[in-house]
Amino acid sequence: MRRSRLVAFVGSLLLAAGTALTGAATAQASSLAPTGGYAALGDSYSSGVGAGSYISSSGDCKRSTKAYPYLWAAAHSPSTFDFTACSGARTGDVLSGQLGPLSSATGLVSISVGGNDAGFADVMTTCVTQSDSACISRINTARAYVDSTLPGKLDSVYSAIRSKAPNAHVVVLGYPRFYKLGTTCLGLSEAKRKAINDASDHLNTAIAKRAANHGFTFGDVRPAFTGHGICSGDSWLHSVNWLNIGESYHPKATGQSGGYLPVLNAND
Repeated sequence: MRRSRLVAFVGSLLLAAGTALTGAATAQASSLAPTGGYAALGDSYSSGVGAGSYISSSGDCKRSTKAYPYLWAAAHSPSTFDFTACSGARTGDVLSGQLGPLSSATGLVSISVGGNDAGFADVMTTCVTQSDSACISRINTARAYVDSTLPGKLDSVYSAIRSKAPNAHVVVLGYPRFYKLGTTCLGLSEAKRKAINDASDHLNTAIAKRAANHGFTFGDVRPAFTGHGICSGDSWLHSVNWLNIGESYHPKATGQSGGYLPVLNAND
């Protein structure tokens, strides 16, 4: 009787161990990259402006081998990799020129878009060159656009992605906060820096809501960039670069590999 109980006990342990191992294998499998091709869409934050090492054939789109899509593809070897993100892209540009590679065989899509629609470049130019009141006024105009017009434009992009890539897991990447606050920093005033950060939060909230409504995953990069904003002493973002103005306020290579890539990895 005792022996039979021992056998039963050992059997239950083996069963439990087998279940645990199977569960671990399942968990591991679920964290692997999706099967199928990978398409990287969007604006300069996805193309890699500011990271250097630009692919010559990408021209003014400035796609970088140090951008998070390229790094992800190199690590995961998807069946196909289509890198169509382009510097300066707005939602209309994604619709007209970036969706061609998508198909039912696409397993993963990543995208960052919306900042240019909201007038990001003009906001930053105003804030760098004009007064606090002018900066905040321009930001308020951008926030109003984000509330009234941007959601419909994002809906159009997200619906088109789902239509063309019905089987894909879609990760929508947001934007970082740009400045560390409460520290001495040459350049923009604390009021401007706070207004810019708040505007980034406002934009991210709008993007995250539209992504969720389409069943997409929102990849929030703000936690990853915490401690690495401009004025932090270890910034992953370019401040104003007068020698290469186009790289201003874009992630450095460290921002792509340390900020964006881990967020895509966590949500792919």
